[in-house]
Amino acid sequence: MLNIKSVVSLCAVAGLTACGAGVEGEDGLATQESALVTGTSQGCTFTVSSAARTGTVPPIYDVTVTRAADATCAFGADSVVVGSSTGTAPTLSLAANDLGVAVSYTYKTSVSGSSPQSLGLRHVAPDTMAIVRSTGLSIFLGSGSIYSGSLSIASNGTTLTVSGTKSGTISGQTGSGNNYVASYVNFFTSTTSPSVFTF
Repeated sequence: MLNIKSVVSLCAVAGLTACGAGVEGEDGLATQESALVTGTSQGCTFTVSSAARTGTVPPIYDVTVTRAADATCAFGADSVVVGSSTGTAPTLSLAANDLGVAVSYTYKTSVSGSSPQSLGLRHVAPDTMAIVRSTGLSIFLGSGSIYSGSLSIASNGTTLTVSGTKSGTISGQTGSGNNYVASYVNFFTSTTSPSVFTF
């Protein structure tokens, strides 16, 4: 019974999509996808996107965070490349509040079929667009891959949660299974390592 309660709680944390929510209408799905890659910090709207560099073989996909020139944004339009992926288009997520902008993206460093896929995680300053923190998740000894990483910020405004699917073992994980939830306490103001639970 305790295990069932834990999984139900994790479903609430990780989001219904990861635990098999019902299919939504096209408008609802589009809104949900937009929410995963767009956020607001200090009156500014931020979006994460990826695009292949021109003329690269294999393709290299750059991950870019863009700040829109909204009427409520005191800083103006700007953008910064926060990472890249070789040969495989990344999956992206963004979460933001007034403390900062958090971005996650999956990436590979090689087109080799056996090359593992990892997750990059960045904290971007809303005003300067500087990368304040650069971290991520990977599978121990490259013996598996991280396939996704959806971001959310807890109601306390300081704990960042990354949830997704993977194969293999994330260093320091508790539990077992191909789903994970990693919690970064005080993500925007510290470099504390995450606690990772898998199920």
